[in-house]
Amino acid sequence: MHPKFLIMPKMKTHSGAKKRFKVTGKGKVKRFHAGTSHLRRKKSKKAKRALRHAGLVDAGQAKTIRRDLLVQ
Repeated sequence: MHPKFLIMPKMKTHSGAKKRFKVTGKGKVKRFHAGTSHLRRKKSKKAKRALRHAGLVDAGQAKTIRRDLLVQ
């Protein structure tokens, strides 16, 4: 058999995760806030301003997301 077929296939990055998360230089996972796409009229100006800033993912979930992004 040809050697090309004897190796395992490469792992693929989770497409949904790569669109939603970024890994910082220190390995923390950055995320964006929900609630910004529609129904903004009923939110206060202060609430909309607070949603602009990115947050960090909880440490327990960050491990799973880093695995989906294939980052060690």
